Amino acid sequence: MWLKFWIIALVIGSLVIAEEDGKIAEETGSDIEATGEENQDETEATTDRVETFSADINFNSWSELYDYLKEIEEATSENTEDAVESAVRLQLMTDGDALTLDGENNEEGEPVIVHGTISDVIHEVPAPDLSQSKVLIGDEEDAQKSDKSKIITTKADWTFIQHTLKTLDEKETSVAPNPEDEALDEDLTEEERKGKEIFEKGKQITTLTRANRKLAHNMFVEAAELGYIPAKERVAWSQLLGSNSLEELPIARKTFEELADLGKPDSQTAMGFLYATGLGGLESNGAKGLLYYTFGAIGGSSWAQMALAYRYWSGIGVTPSCEKALDFYRRVAAGVADELTLSGGTAVHRLRLHDEAENPGQSSGVLDSDLISYYQLQAEKGDVKAQLGLGQLHYQGGRGVEQDHQRALNYFLRAADAGDAHAMAFLGKMYLEGSEAVPQDNATAFQYFKAAAERNNPVGQAGLGLMYLHGRHVEKDVNKAFQYFNSAADRGWVDGHLQLGNMYLAGLGVRRDYKLAIKYFNLASQAGNTLAIYQLAQMHAAGTGMIRSCHTAVELFKNVVERGKWADKLMEAYSDYRDGHVNEALIKYMLLSDLGYEVAQSNAAFILDRKESDLFNVNETMVRALQYLGRAASQGYAPARVRLGDYYYYGWGADVDFASAAVHYRIASDQLHSAQAMFNLGYMHEQGLGMKQDIHLAKRFYDMAAEASTDAKVPVALALAKLSVLFGLRYMTENDWQDLTISLDPATYLGPDWDLYLITTLLGLLVLVVYLRRPQP
Repeated sequence: MWLKFWIIALVIGSLVIAEEDGKIAEETGSDIEATGEENQDETEATTDRVETFSADINFNSWSELYDYLKEIEEATSENTEDAVESAVRLQLMTDGDALTLDGENNEEGEPVIVHGTISDVIHEVPAPDLSQSKVLIGDEEDAQKSDKSKIITTKADWTFIQHTLKTLDEKETSVAPNPEDEALDEDLTEEERKGKEIFEKGKQITTLTRANRKLAHNMFVEAAELGYIPAKERVAWSQLLGSNSLEELPIARKTFEELADLGKPDSQTAMGFLYATGLGGLESNGAKGLLYYTFGAIGGSSWAQMALAYRYWSGIGVTPSCEKALDFYRRVAAGVADELTLSGGTAVHRLRLHDEAENPGQSSGVLDSDLISYYQLQAEKGDVKAQLGLGQLHYQGGRGVEQDHQRALNYFLRAADAGDAHAMAFLGKMYLEGSEAVPQDNATAFQYFKAAAERNNPVGQAGLGLMYLHGRHVEKDVNKAFQYFNSAADRGWVDGHLQLGNMYLAGLGVRRDYKLAIKYFNLASQAGNTLAIYQLAQMHAAGTGMIRSCHTAVELFKNVVERGKWADKLMEAYSDYRDGHVNEALIKYMLLSDLGYEVAQSNAAFILDRKESDLFNVNETMVRALQYLGRAASQGYAPARVRLGDYYYYGWGADVDFASAAVHYRIASDQLHSAQAMFNLGYMHEQGLGMKQDIHLAKRFYDMAAEASTDAKVPVALALAKLSVLFGLRYMTENDWQDLTISLDPATYLGPDWDLYLITTLLGLLVLVVYLRRPQP
């Protein structure tokens, strides 16, 4: 239990401000609910205090503070409440300059300063207004003497803290020592060993649901300064991807160069990216980038393997090879599939900057904070649907909300108490897989699944099927498992389809049937299930139950690998862009573009096209935008194909080339049915740009554009009106004016007395009008 300080600080940041009536603050956004809250009265919660004591010490680093707090916990655990000395005031000062620990026994009477700002502790944690309060942990008498407003941890809150610490201890003790790591430790210097210890502490912090990334980063920096190589590599990646300043890029490049020479795969991958993009003061060199990516892929870097697979699939700098792309994608996909849990992993949201710019009023897919607050308020009032929705949102993550199993647990428990079967089933899933929020418990999972299944809930039925299939808490019974999966599938639940596909593929309890396996995998994949997509990819790659298709297998494996944990960087880049950190967003999009993400390629092109970044000069910016547009267009994104045609039409990033522009417009028109491309082709046929001038074809494309999109009707109407005028003028210019005059002479049709005929006719019309307008008798 050696993360006491940071865990306490992290949790206290989210605790409720102690009030006389013990009510939870309603609109602070604080949603941490103490474990066992249902079992204690609100009035009792404010009376229990957590006591500890201090020593006289100056902290010069995070690691020293860690060692000190570890000693405190060990000493406290050995003493009874009566033996505890005078309490310490642990204050998180909010002046923004430093984190301050104020100990009463300090000889100089001065606060002990620990390097780091308050945001290092409470960053990204919903918290009360700390500008009005300070944190105090002490006995009640000491609390009454203090004239400062305070937040006091309750007994229930302390139980939650201890549970979190226990979870971390279990994680630490459950990892068996690796003989290879122990052998490597022998080669480390004393400082490097200390750095490793600090680095591991930082990694433990990042495993928490509400991970304090800035605090962990401080520890990584400290470990890197001690020379520990993994820490240096991690800090370099942070400098590359987490900085909006150009000054840190050369520093990161220098570190990567040093570590790449030592054979570190991730650093070799970073060098491949830097050479491929020309960042960090390097000149863009595709050959060197490919070489470093190859070294990184051989060393086992998933990013390098993805980059190579995409290059072989698209033929970027290499001869296209479906089989090589398949090999690399399959390696990464296997790792992604192994890491998936029952939650299915974090949802991937592919947010396009172009679509937001074109449709500013349209929802981006990111939940608005006001909307989340509204549902939280409804959940607090007992709305079961709101509780279930928030539970699923935090359980799965996505739409701008981080995955948070502790909050999910709280909401599911409330909904389940109200009798909601869906919430019971999700609680079963949480206990079946285990997390830092709940321990793995097959018995509890079975009870929740059973309760949900008895209410005909498909999630609960699929959960029971899993338990019978693997014999967890019950005797293994594939026949019962099949029945439960079949019931869940009949109600449209994706896990039922997936597991039925697995059973038919392997012949578990049923006769092996590849066609039925493909059927159920297709149904599950249509709902976005990653494991179903992976199974289909395997079958296409091996030709199991179907004709082998390398191309289809590559596309499916690519879909799987793009759902890996690194997909979170898509949302990070989007958030950076919205926060005004354009360079930071662009670098992340460029990295994901190299890995083959089409949405990242189109977003990188969008930023470069609008000249919002200062990473490159104007000419280079247009050239790079053209490159990313080409890659996004080759993956089927219609607006990128149209914009690519615009670049060749106007000569942006390349020479003016009407023929190439027409080719891209034609592809966008024929394959992607783009109304804009059809309109552009009509204009080019009208003007004879890059193709033969043909007014009839121009009209045809204008009409097609109007049929393809209602938004094109007005521009098409104007274009057709213009086309009619041009057609008339052209007819007049292409015929002899004398023949035109003769054709318009009335004498040609009526003879020399045509004027008499005209006057008579007009007079007759006048009489008729007067007659018809005379007053009626």
